[in-house]
Amino acid sequence: MSKAEYQDLLQAGVHFGHMRKKWNPKMRQYIFAERKGVHIIDLNRTLECLDEAANAMRAIAKSGRKILFVATKKQARDIITDAAKSVNMPYVTERWLGGMMTNFATIRRSVKKMQNIDNMLADNSLTSITKKERLSLQREKQKLERVLGGVSNLNRTPAAMFVVDITHEHLAVTEALKLGIRTVAMVDTNSDPSLVDFPIPANDDASKSVSIITAVIVDAIKQGLEERKKAKAELEAAQ
Repeated sequence: MSKAEYQDLLQAGVHFGHMRKKWNPKMRQYIFAERKGVHIIDLNRTLECLDEAANAMRAIAKSGRKILFVATKKQARDIITDAAKSVNMPYVTERWLGGMMTNFATIRRSVKKMQNIDNMLADNSLTSITKKERLSLQREKQKLERVLGGVSNLNRTPAAMFVVDITHEHLAVTEALKLGIRTVAMVDTNSDPSLVDFPIPANDDASKSVSIITAVIVDAIKQGLEERKKAKAELEAAQ
């Protein structure tokens, strides 16, 4: 499992927090200093927390359970979408629908509806719908796919969430807390780190910062998946 180096985090701007007037006092333990009214995150603490979070992600992936990636901020969407896809994990990068986890049965019905529309449109032998109706179905499918496409293969609530910016994604974090879903998150100086199981103090606004932290998490998940695959192969060989 690869580990980020202090210099790498520095170059990615992971240490830049928010203006002091926006800070959350609960982040005090992760703040190194203040420069021109801006809080500077202690990267040594970031490295410690990132290592703990990565180990937790590796263990969850090794167990075969799902990890949901959540980031709806524009600068993080593509990074998180690509990261989740690289390890075949679900993701939400467009909009968090209220009840997405706490009312999961309803979300599954919407996903099923999306899949049924997809099957209808793929059936070239279907002649009972007009061009106007087909166009309407295509638009509805695109709308559902934009919001729910990332969770279409999620059949049950995930074991964990990886979240970028818990203040922005407060609905997701609240639902995770209610359901006991473990949370790993990038937490900036304006957020409350006590809301998540594994806070990673880091700049959650800059794309470079999001990229470097996410890369470590993804690498840990890949290792966990590889360990699971290896253990399964050894078990089959022993039988």
